[in-house]
Amino acid sequence: MFYSTDTNAHGLAHDPFKAIVAPRPIGWIGSKGRDASLNLSPYSFFNAISDRPKLVMFSSAGRKDSVRNVEETGVFTTNLVSRNLVDKMNHSSIAAPYGVNEFDLAGLTAAPAKLIDAPYVGEAFAVLECRVTDILQPKGLDGQASENIMVIGQVVGIHIDETIIREGRLDMALARPVARMGYMDYSEGSDVFEMMRPKAP
Repeated sequence: MFYSTDTNAHGLAHDPFKAIVAPRPIGWIGSKGRDASLNLSPYSFFNAISDRPKLVMFSSAGRKDSVRNVEETGVFTTNLVSRNLVDKMNHSSIAAPYGVNEFDLAGLTAAPAKLIDAPYVGEAFAVLECRVTDILQPKGLDGQASENIMVIGQVVGIHIDETIIREGRLDMALARPVARMGYMDYSEGSDVFEMMRPKAP
């Protein structure tokens, strides 16, 4: 099948776009408002976008609480969603009013970051401490701004639970990271295999 996205006439029961762009890592974003309220929310539009410098981005459909907080403070944390925390991650996605602490709602520890003033999930196997470098609304071909707001942050500190380190590397079979698929589907990345890049002739 083929369809153009200007009409989006795919004829399916659900839009397949996000199912095709999968699996997507989950940005579990910890932030703190100017009023000192804490927030924890998962975003499936998330990824690393640069290694030098180390940059990550998350994209919010509208100006949600995480965006409000990072606009006010300029910092956030990204917490690895592992299989043992997936139910708590899902619980933190509840549409709660501003100021409600999702760490408490999900039964998680809000640990203070070391280099920035933002909370992180104390139970997470890995955490990135980030300072905001850009906040923008991407534009379409017609020049109109997307409804999404993209936040880009530079990683300034990294926490790693040593229980997932084996032979000098993070062992993803131990960490069991969870990714978002299409619709309401998720996957777990513990089926790990190694493949070396071929050498040039």
